[in-house]
Amino acid sequence: MGIRAVIFDIGGVLLRTEDHSGRRKWEARLGLEENGLARHVWGSDVSRRASVGQASEDEVWAHIAAHFRLSDAEMREFVADFWSGDRVDQMLVQFLRDLRPRYKTGIISNAWATARHAITESFGIADALDTIVLSAEEGIEKPDARIYHIALRRLGVLPAEAIFVDDMPENVAAASALGMRGIQFQNTAQAIAEVRRYLDGASG
Repeated sequence: MGIRAVIFDIGGVLLRTEDHSGRRKWEARLGLEENGLARHVWGSDVSRRASVGQASEDEVWAHIAAHFRLSDAEMREFVADFWSGDRVDQMLVQFLRDLRPRYKTGIISNAWATARHAITESFGIADALDTIVLSAEEGIEKPDARIYHIALRRLGVLPAEAIFVDDMPENVAAASALGMRGIQFQNTAQAIAEVRRYLDGASG
């Protein structure tokens, strides 16, 4: 069965934190270990609830402010610094653009409700995508099989007709268990090469 769709994750794949200086500044200020800031933000209960649409991004930051006793001004600086090192992988985005219209393209992301605006407005990558499936909007997050089925249904393809690229092994394993071609992202060149290998194999 030929490949008809290529689906990517966002965080850690299409969008990656390349400059950690903003986060390191706050780790030093708050007495946290390296990468401790991200663990506090992403690992909190309120963040996990935000990922399935049960809390807002504002509630996540309010929790952080209360936990570290930060003022409103400090929180504005904190949030700006937290996101300051994120970069869109323009090579991967262009790769997705070039796949269309021969192949359908999409995103499945465990993300807060504000992610759609960021993808369409801030990142400017919506033109590379046929569908955007976000956990906060669906109330389900990877590796739950249901969120993959939502994306497949919206793209109009069967699992065996889709490639899925994610940096988290459990998410890749879940996609593979459904019959999708799963690729664990390590770097841009590797991901593109593996996607092309599947596409060439399917068309050969």
